[in-house]
Amino acid sequence: MARIGNIIRLKGVNPFAKRSARAPGPVTAIDIDGSTLRVVQGGPKGDGLALTKVASAKLDFAADADRSDPATMGRAIAKALGELKLKPGAVVMGVPRAQVVLRTLQLPLIADVREVASMVHLQVARDLPFRMDEAVIDFKVRRQITPPAPAPTGDKIEALPAPKLEVLVAAVKFEVVEAWRQTAEMAGVKLSALGLLPYANARCVEACHVADGDEAFALVSLRPDEANIDVIAEQALLFSRGAQIRPGYESEHADPSSAQPPPPPPRNEQEWADEYVNLVTIEVVRTLHAFTGLEPNSSVGKVVVSGATGFEPLALQTLAKRVGRPCALLDPGSALGFANEERLEASGAVAAIGLALGVNDPQGLPFDFLNPKKPAVQRDMRRIRILAGVAAAAAAIIFVLALKNYLVTQRTNLAKEWADKVAAADKYRAQYRKMIQQGTTVDDWQKGERNWLDHFAYLTAVLPSSEEIYITSLGITGQGTIRMAVQAQSGDVLARLDKHLRAAGYNVKPFSITPGADKLGYEFRSTVELTIPPKMKPDFAKVKAPARPADDASLDPKIAKGGRG
Repeated sequence: MARIGNIIRLKGVNPFAKRSARAPGPVTAIDIDGSTLRVVQGGPKGDGLALTKVASAKLDFAADADRSDPATMGRAIAKALGELKLKPGAVVMGVPRAQVVLRTLQLPLIADVREVASMVHLQVARDLPFRMDEAVIDFKVRRQITPPAPAPTGDKIEALPAPKLEVLVAAVKFEVVEAWRQTAEMAGVKLSALGLLPYANARCVEACHVADGDEAFALVSLRPDEANIDVIAEQALLFSRGAQIRPGYESEHADPSSAQPPPPPPRNEQEWADEYVNLVTIEVVRTLHAFTGLEPNSSVGKVVVSGATGFEPLALQTLAKRVGRPCALLDPGSALGFANEERLEASGAVAAIGLALGVNDPQGLPFDFLNPKKPAVQRDMRRIRILAGVAAAAAAIIFVLALKNYLVTQRTNLAKEWADKVAAADKYRAQYRKMIQQGTTVDDWQKGERNWLDHFAYLTAVLPSSEEIYITSLGITGQGTIRMAVQAQSGDVLARLDKHLRAAGYNVKPFSITPGADKLGYEFRSTVELTIPPKMKPDFAKVKAPARPADDASLDPKIAKGGRG
């Protein structure tokens, strides 16, 4: 692209403005206009700035890409710069109006800008919708206001009111500034300044000499999905408002996520243009009414339309009918002397041109959120010592609390660990209870005077063979009585059982015999209770266990080897 030979002369220095944080030199201004990247390059020439290049490129995003993600936006910018074959050095970008809180303050007349910054931080904290520690604050002194002298009343002389400074304060969340910084980093460029887009628009309009004397005018900047309306007078931004423009919704306040569905979007290009321009006109009228309400002594004499959406001529025609003021189309390409092929690019790069011009002014950008004006730091040694003591006490308290938190955390983790173990073991509570009971029984046997296992073995040898009688249950009561239930072939067998047990040394409680046939043919049953004399000891030498029946399964060779019979 050929060099653009226009030179913009710089204005005088504002004594209250922050000096430029960067030395005059080549600069690249970048503005994101919807899905288009606007780039303006320039460099100092004499006491002015020569704009050397203006270009644009489409930002390439995936269909489902999150454009608010710095990584996604940064990669798209890097790709677009590569297509333009640009390798910028110092880069300046701007924050949109929608991300900034603007407030106007009146302060006492103070010459030191750092003292002004201190008062700004003190007063603006009440009006911010977020905390001060989350904010990046910069300001611009608009003018000095001298209140009118009070009317004389008799012989009494009223003191003259003190002059005031009118200050425009801009605050943005720190996370927003950090997002722009990360975007530049992902794009592979060095961000040297971060301005305010409404003031960039005002700087470009100033260079185009659009204003008629000191009369205020409204600049309507059109973008694909938003419109910015800035009221400018005497090279200063008096009022600024941004609005989303989405055909199909009444205004930027419509809620697309509400239960009631929005009206259908326009069906063709002409309907889309008519709806877009209608919404823009509504927002311009609202802005003019809001400005008139805030500044009753000021009026907007002219409306200027800028942008590269293609809707600018229609918007100009519609506004001329609705606002009742002269309307004009901003043509920065002609005003700044761009070549014919550059004029269309310049129409959409108003903000980028303003950023490039402003960053090379002697006073720098009016607002630079990357290098904001900061309050003066005053050292009060007594206060420092008090704060140091408070800090030491706070550190001790923090240490104690941290230690307490550490110990509590350890105990909590231990309790949680054991609670998990208890919950896991609770599944086997019945099994554990049974094992405990069995263990208790074994312990009682070991501690008792009787060896019950010997008595069980002894009874096995004393009882008749299993072909005549078998035991269905065997247990020991708490009083040491052996109780067993038996099933016998006949009543004679049970009578002989009584004699065998007595002969073996047991005291047998008389038992009753009841009929009770089972499937094996054992026709009689009874319950036998035995008490053991104190001096009785089983004598295995005098008894012999009956032989096992021939069909005893335990005699099967396969079972003896561990198999199935």
